[in-house]
Amino acid sequence: MDTDIEDILSWLDLNEPVKDSATAEMVAGSAAAAVCVTCHGPDGEGVAPKPPTLAGQHSDYLQHALHQYKDGTRGGNVMTVFAANLSDADIEAIADFYASMDGLETLE
Repeated sequence: MDTDIEDILSWLDLNEPVKDSATAEMVAGSAAAAVCVTCHGPDGEGVAPKPPTLAGQHSDYLQHALHQYKDGTRGGNVMTVFAANLSDADIEAIADFYASMDGLETLE
């Protein structure tokens, strides 16, 4: 599976340094986590084509969703591949990182 991640990273051309320091910290320990930035952007707002916004989402929801992608409960998209090799620590760090950002708007 490490080879798959390497292939995906090469395909996405993530060889450029991450400019956002918080994002750089988040991705430093995990090649799999670095892939998040490609679709969801360094600010968690997403890039075209627009995937779901992660910025400001609740950490527990993001952790739950990532665990479902990892175990195959949620599937049928690219997230299953990206989540497959995430450790519990990676999932928690990614969820906490995006949850700490401004972005989620809730109706009162």
